[in-house]
Amino acid sequence: MRGTFVVALLCMAALAWRPARCLAQGRSPGAIGGGELVVPEHVTTPREVETRTGDMAFWTNPPAFKHELFTFARVRYDKNPYAQRNRRTGGWTTDLPDSDINLSYRLQQMTSIRVEADGRILRLTDPALSGYPFLFVSAPGAFDVTEEEAAALRQHLLNGGFLLMDDFWGEAEWEQCAEAMAKVFPDRSFAELPLSHPLYHGVFEITAKHQNANVRMGTDSQFSGVTWERPDAKEVHHRAITDDAGRVMVLALHNTDTADGWERENDNDYYFHNFSEKIAFPLGVNIIHYIMTH
Repeated sequence: MRGTFVVALLCMAALAWRPARCLAQGRSPGAIGGGELVVPEHVTTPREVETRTGDMAFWTNPPAFKHELFTFARVRYDKNPYAQRNRRTGGWTTDLPDSDINLSYRLQQMTSIRVEADGRILRLTDPALSGYPFLFVSAPGAFDVTEEEAAALRQHLLNGGFLLMDDFWGEAEWEQCAEAMAKVFPDRSFAELPLSHPLYHGVFEITAKHQNANVRMGTDSQFSGVTWERPDAKEVHHRAITDDAGRVMVLALHNTDTADGWERENDNDYYFHNFSEKIAFPLGVNIIHYIMTH
C-alpha cells in the first residue's frame, strides 16, 4: 500500500534552513479566532484554495516516480454538535492550504522521499481513499464521522493506513475526538506514545514532546512564556491507537498546534526559529518517515 519509498537521513545533523520565499505564505482566516475558509465541495487539492500571496512552492518529479510519490491527504469532515456550538474549535480547513504545502516542500527538500507537489482533500467515503496511506485531520475536537465514514476509515487503517490528528486543546476537545474515534474503533483506545518509540528517533532525535504554539502566542511567548491556548491545555500529549501487531494507525497530537508551525513558518523570525524549525518540522518529518517505513 505504501509503495517502495526510500528515505535518507537529512544531509545535516541539525536544521540550518531558512524560511523559503517560494513557500505558500497564505494566512488561513480560521487559524486564530477568525472565520473559517469556505471550500466548495468540488475542490480536491490545496492549490485550489486561495492563499494570501498565491506564491506557491512547486517542484517536479521524474515520470518514473508517478506512482511512487508521497501525498499529503487532508480529510474533509462535517463538524460535531459541540464544534457547531463552540467557534473556537476550528474545523477541517484550519491551516489550509499552507501547512500541507509547506510540510510537503520541506519533506522533499530535506529527505530523499519523492513528494507530490500538491496534496489532496478528500472525504473518508471517497473511492480513492485507499491510494493515500497518510491522512491528516485538522482540529479533531470538531471531528465527527457517520457510520459509513467510520467503517471506511476503520478498513483503511487496518489495511495499513495512518491518520494524524493535530491542533486541538483542552479536555472537552479531547473527549470529542475520542468519541469520534470510538465509532471507528469501539474495541481499541488511545495510549500515550512513549519517547522511546522509534518514531522519535528516525530522521531527527526528538527527546521531548514540546508544545508548538500558534503563531500569535508563539511570537508573544518570548515575553510571556505562555504557549498554551487554554488553562487545561498546558501538557502536551501524543496518543496513539495501534493494530494487533503494535503498528501505529492513529496519532493524536493534543494541546499543541504543529500545523501552525508548518503553515506560519515565514510570518515571524522568532516563531520560525523557536517553533517551526525546532518543533513542528522535525516532528512532521519524523512521523512521515516512520509511517512510510513501518
